[in-house]
Amino acid sequence: MGNLDNKEKEFAKMLADVTRLAREQKGVISSEQVQEAFEELDLSKEQYDLVYEYLKNHNIGIGEALDSDEILTGEESSYLQEYLDELEMLPDVSDAEKEGITISAMAGDINAQKKLIEIYLKNVPDIAKLYAEQGVYLEDLIGEGNVALTRGVTMLNAIEKPSEADAFLGRMMMDAMEDLIAENIDEAGRANTAVQKVQEVADRAKELSEQVQRKVTVEELMEETGWEREKIIEAIKLSANNIEDIDFNEEDY
Repeated sequence: MGNLDNKEKEFAKMLADVTRLAREQKGVISSEQVQEAFEELDLSKEQYDLVYEYLKNHNIGIGEALDSDEILTGEESSYLQEYLDELEMLPDVSDAEKEGITISAMAGDINAQKKLIEIYLKNVPDIAKLYAEQGVYLEDLIGEGNVALTRGVTMLNAIEKPSEADAFLGRMMMDAMEDLIAENIDEAGRANTAVQKVQEVADRAKELSEQVQRKVTVEELMEETGWEREKIIEAIKLSANNIEDIDFNEEDY
């Protein structure tokens, strides 16, 4: 059982690494890269097909990038267009100018850091589209990317050459968006758990109420189910005292 768990963890880590690599490559990865990544696990064709399906569902193209604009909702597309229209007002800079600004930003020049934010703002929506349909609105992803970019330009003393800025800032934006998605998943999981808890208590209270032909007390429900008082009280409070088959006065608890 332990070996199986370790293999599953290893597979999950490899899958996460492949997904991240593809996003660093602007949403595309070759089949050779996928096979090389999973070479140690000796996957079957069917298992590789599942990997490719997973990548596709996460907006990753095999061999060529997917058209991420197609998966955006109408509202997201409208927001994105408005955002891009605003960015059009920002001045363009040459590669030489960008390199000079980056060098100054690396040295801690605040004005250069502000200019660098403007330069990289156009990269944020491209990265955000790689994470579309992962449970977070595109607008929130872009917002999180912008915050990460603003923070990242103040940390460029961590790189050695200005040519490393693209990858450094890109990773910071990706990390921020992935953290936001992970937080959203955690919150959704907690919400689902809460709903399940309320539903379980409500269902048992309804059954007992139908038997005794009246609302039931917390004590009666405890005796019938063997549950701890805390579980029932928590469910009642999570429902905002809306489990109608329980006779409950919040002031008593």
